[in-house]
Amino acid sequence: METTRHFVATVFVVHDGATALHEHEKLDMWLPPGGHIDRDELPHEAALRELEEETGLDVELISEAEGVESDTARPLPQPEQFKLEDIDRLDGAVAHQHIDFVYYARAADRVMSPAEGEAGSQAWEWFTESDLRDRREELEADVVAAGIDAIETVEE
Repeated sequence: METTRHFVATVFVVHDGATALHEHEKLDMWLPPGGHIDRDELPHEAALRELEEETGLDVELISEAEGVESDTARPLPQPEQFKLEDIDRLDGAVAHQHIDFVYYARAADRVMSPAEGEAGSQAWEWFTESDLRDRREELEADVVAAGIDAIETVEE
C-alpha cells in the first residue's frame, strides 16, 4: 500500500505566557491552528493564512530567514520544528501522513475573530505551561512539548 503524504503548516501562537489550542472535531484532539499548504503557497504563508482564517489573530512569526542568497534563490523563514505525523491507518499500515512545518508566533492580543465557516472563538482555549502539564492526559505529548517550547521561545 502506498502512503499518502500532504504538506501542512502549523502555528503555536503565544500571548502573555499561553498558547491557543482548539479541540479538532474530526481528529478528536487538541491542536494549534494549521492546515494544508496550497499549491501556490510557501509554508510560512500557509501558516499565516491558516492562523488568520481559524483565529483572526494579528501575529508576528518568530522565525529567521537565514542562508545563502543569490539572484535565483533566497532563504525562507525557518520552522521551529519539522515533523512527520501519522494521520490514518489502513489494515495496520500507515495510510496518510502530514509533513508539518511548525512555526511559533507572537500575538498582539487574544481577541479572536475566526473567518465564517471556522470554529467560533469559543472553541479556542489559551493554555499556560502549567495548563499544558496539568492536562497531559487529554493532550498529545508533542502538542504539550511544542506548546511549552513555543511559550518559552516567544516569551524570551
